[in-house]
Amino acid sequence: MERKSLATKETYCLELRIFLGYLEERGLSAAAVDKAGVIEYIGFRRGAGGGGGGIESRSAAKALSILRSFFKFLADEGFRSDNPAASLESPVQRVKLPEVMDRQTVAGFLESIDTKTPLGLRDRCLFELIYSGGLRVSEAAALDIRDIDFEGGIIRVKGKGKKERLALFGQEAAAWLKLYIFEARAKISRGGAAGRLSPALFIGRGGKRLSRKGIWKNYAKAAGLAGTSSRVHALRHSFATELLAGGADLRTVQELLGHADIATTQIYTHVNAENLRESHRRYMPKLWK
Repeated sequence: MERKSLATKETYCLELRIFLGYLEERGLSAAAVDKAGVIEYIGFRRGAGGGGGGIESRSAAKALSILRSFFKFLADEGFRSDNPAASLESPVQRVKLPEVMDRQTVAGFLESIDTKTPLGLRDRCLFELIYSGGLRVSEAAALDIRDIDFEGGIIRVKGKGKKERLALFGQEAAAWLKLYIFEARAKISRGGAAGRLSPALFIGRGGKRLSRKGIWKNYAKAAGLAGTSSRVHALRHSFATELLAGGADLRTVQELLGHADIATTQIYTHVNAENLRESHRRYMPKLWK
């Protein structure tokens, strides 16, 4: 436990407190509980017991892992001769599909942004670029003006782990970028000077770099006005899903998204399959009765 993060230690301690409380209520002890008792506890955690509503498969798997470590410790210290959690299989984890929007919904959202104001023009440009380049919110917030290559339609992106990659953007995003940079950016900063001196591409009032929280807040406001409950990451997810639907291979999508592991990119194949299934239901309803 020495090298584990503080958050991990807190998770271990919380789970063990819940487990020991569970045993105490039933007159059981950690030294005597058997495999069936561990199974019943995991069932209890997945129900409504222990800290609010039932936990999901991923959290249940983590709880079981903590119990394995706990019982191993008890066995090593001589408090019991076996580990009742050692042979139990972790709960099957459901694949959590990313939130995506179809092209019409994305277009409707972008077009609903009021671009008559400098801030509105900035937000239209920002969300257009996130969608066109498949950017993470943190990547969009970290962009500097010098990272944009209009001639090549390329963005130099600072991704996770400070790794750099090249992302692409289309003509629509390029048009909004030019409008924002040349017509709105200086007006957003007080007096215009701060914005021109700042290297940041996207700025807030006073010329300071727009933060991730600022982007989330602005998206939520715009999404509410557009009548969608989506979150800003849905733009990146929609970008990836459209690429695959258009015939792009996984390796290409992996590179464009900046995923270190292609397994992360494969989640979008599940999304695409679900979209196909929904279309099948819609256009061939008799087969689903």
